[in-house]
Amino acid sequence: MGVGRKADVIVIGAGIIGAACAWRLAREGYRVSVVDDRRAGATAAGMGHLVCMDDNPAELALSAYSLRLWREVTGCMPQACAWRGCGTLWLADKVDEMAIAEQKRARLAELGVAAELLTAEQIAAVEPMLRHGLAGGLRVPGDGILYAPLAARWLLADGGAAIDVVHGEASALEEGAVRLADGRRLAAPIVVLACGLRANSLLPQTLLHAKKGHLAITDRYPPRVRHQLVELGYGASAHASGGTSVAFNVQARPTGQWLIGSSRQFDAVDSALDMPVLAAMLTRAQHFLPVLAQMNIIRCWTGLRAASVDGLPLLGVHPRHSWLWLALGHEGLGVTTALGSAALITAQIGRQTPEIDDTPYLAARAFAAEELSV
Repeated sequence: MGVGRKADVIVIGAGIIGAACAWRLAREGYRVSVVDDRRAGATAAGMGHLVCMDDNPAELALSAYSLRLWREVTGCMPQACAWRGCGTLWLADKVDEMAIAEQKRARLAELGVAAELLTAEQIAAVEPMLRHGLAGGLRVPGDGILYAPLAARWLLADGGAAIDVVHGEASALEEGAVRLADGRRLAAPIVVLACGLRANSLLPQTLLHAKKGHLAITDRYPPRVRHQLVELGYGASAHASGGTSVAFNVQARPTGQWLIGSSRQFDAVDSALDMPVLAAMLTRAQHFLPVLAQMNIIRCWTGLRAASVDGLPLLGVHPRHSWLWLALGHEGLGVTTALGSAALITAQIGRQTPEIDDTPYLAARAFAAEELSV
């Protein structure tokens, strides 16, 4: 088959990362072809939180930067994207966790991210559905939530004529071109790989590992929760080096439903519900929100997060192919860091100085160990 429309950049992947990259590139004057295989990936399966995470300085820098970029555009998004600037309430289950809250507040403050410590009484006042006896918490008002699949679709549409969405499955990469499974060949001098775990099948190296997660959603109820609720132990669960873990995370969606997470299972690649893990996750949620015992859960599902070895995204040119750029490995922070990641990639492609130091995320680090062993 023939060559498709000539573009400046081909982006493989139409989830939140690929859509953000295409949108940012289009804003900078590039003509972009986006390969969309129409599979529901991590973007469709996840919670859609915009949360400033600070488990290491690089994660904090990227999430804070990206959240600033999100706040510049959320007012332009249609109502269907379900943006809510609800903030996050980090909860201390026990008194000793208030030290974690204070450390988190101090780290956020270093990057100008507002946060305030709340006493047990203040927690009870702002979120009366939470169980009695919590030690306190930390409120981060600049966080929010959105519905990521429609946000990704809006980003692609907002790019206008500069973005051409090509429906098909990428089957092979060539220098300056992408082969599709149906035989079509798309050509462009630059290719951006932003398709999550599917990137492993397009590269000779396995760069990404799956972290399976479960989610559950309730029926619709009158509004009862104002903030996104997360336990302060979430970070330890999210960044565990192996095994299975659960942590409390609940969002009140604009529909009146409660979205309940979260769990992590390393290198589990099936989509089946793991009932013991799901039960542990729901039990943990009920520990913080006892009223869940009287609420109906109408659907449960799983998704696969794509994680790099060190937990930070891979953002930058492939060390062996100057035409190939990677935007991969965002794990559970893809929605939060999408606009920031896209801005870094676009600056790199245009040989411009990025707004934040991109050194911790450069893709070449994932190949360093292999190079040393040759």
